[in-house]
Amino acid sequence: MVTKKEKKGRSGMKAMKDVVTRDYTINMHKRIHGMGFKKRAPRAVKEIKKFALQMMGTPDVRVDTRLNKAIWSQGIRNVPYRFRIRLSRKRNEDEDSANKLYTLVTYVPVASFKGLQTQNVDAEE
Repeated sequence: MVTKKEKKGRSGMKAMKDVVTRDYTINMHKRIHGMGFKKRAPRAVKEIKKFALQMMGTPDVRVDTRLNKAIWSQGIRNVPYRFRIRLSRKRNEDEDSANKLYTLVTYVPVASFKGLQTQNVDAEE
């Protein structure tokens, strides 16, 4: 059992400091429900950034161009209901940046969303 003294010495951010890649399925339909037509695709981009911040814990979130094209593929009004996305927490190469890590969000095309779960992905891919 861990005592209070040992628990206090542990850093809670250790898990957030490492580089990791995971695949998620995000339900956009519930996140943009009730939005006006002209705000749906821009809101979808904001919601994906918010999701990435929540899952990876890095305030610097970058959306890949292929994901942006997938969001806007059916126009501003008809955003697809679900997306399979890959969140990669990476080290920031820019020395003057305030954040040591950033999250890159990329699009993973899938035929069907049935039975998919969150998966850790090897860094080599």
